[in-house]
Amino acid sequence: MDQDIVNAMGFLALTKQRLQNMRDSEFESLMDDVSSFCDKHDIVIPEMDDSYFPGKSKHKALDVTFSHHLRVEIFYVVIDLHLQELNNRFDAMSTDLLLGMASLNPVNSFDSFDKGKIMRLAKYYMNEFDINKLRDLNFQLDSFIVYARGYDKRFFNLKEISDLAKVLVKSDLHQTWPLVYLLIKLTLILPVATASVERAFSSMKYIKNELRNSIGDEFLNGCLVCYVERKIFANVSNDAIIYRFQHMKSRRAQL
Repeated sequence: MDQDIVNAMGFLALTKQRLQNMRDSEFESLMDDVSSFCDKHDIVIPEMDDSYFPGKSKHKALDVTFSHHLRVEIFYVVIDLHLQELNNRFDAMSTDLLLGMASLNPVNSFDSFDKGKIMRLAKYYMNEFDINKLRDLNFQLDSFIVYARGYDKRFFNLKEISDLAKVLVKSDLHQTWPLVYLLIKLTLILPVATASVERAFSSMKYIKNELRNSIGDEFLNGCLVCYVERKIFANVSNDAIIYRFQHMKSRRAQL
């Protein structure tokens, strides 16, 4: 699974580079292919140096040629939209988090171990790792990887990061390298937290619709919590809710 993340990041970089190469130098070859297809099927092709008129009216000339329209207003726009979407979905922070997780993968004697990527991952947890703890983590990673690769057979055949966490606890080595263990725990929590955020955003369309478009942030937050965690709130009785609201402040009337 973690190796799949490394491969996916590699394919992502490859895809972005291919799109950029297409944008920079492959428009002419695309037009040659299009022209060949049109000639084969008797499709009329406008002269590329002729002026382009948007719509049916020829009175709205924009002093733009067909070549410029096809290259700049269509070809570049389509590729830029794809690049923008990839960059939005896989920005620098997301990439660092995924590669940092994959670098803790214990498969094949920690074959994917990369201390630089792991340290970049730790820097995103500013509350857990200040400057001093980052320095200590750097030293702990050095001793941890040497020990795990060569001195303890319990680390040799691990398959998942969760297996690594279990071995550290069972051997009490989580006390020897507490910061390494802390980062591993945070890594295990990350996919769950990400999924929770995605569920919350997908729930927005049900909570904040046209009828409730002016809903306040605090009230919206409360509604989202109840909706996303509805299985938990289904076990909360109406009497408990009434009691909670009744005692939030003094009221003249009894709920």
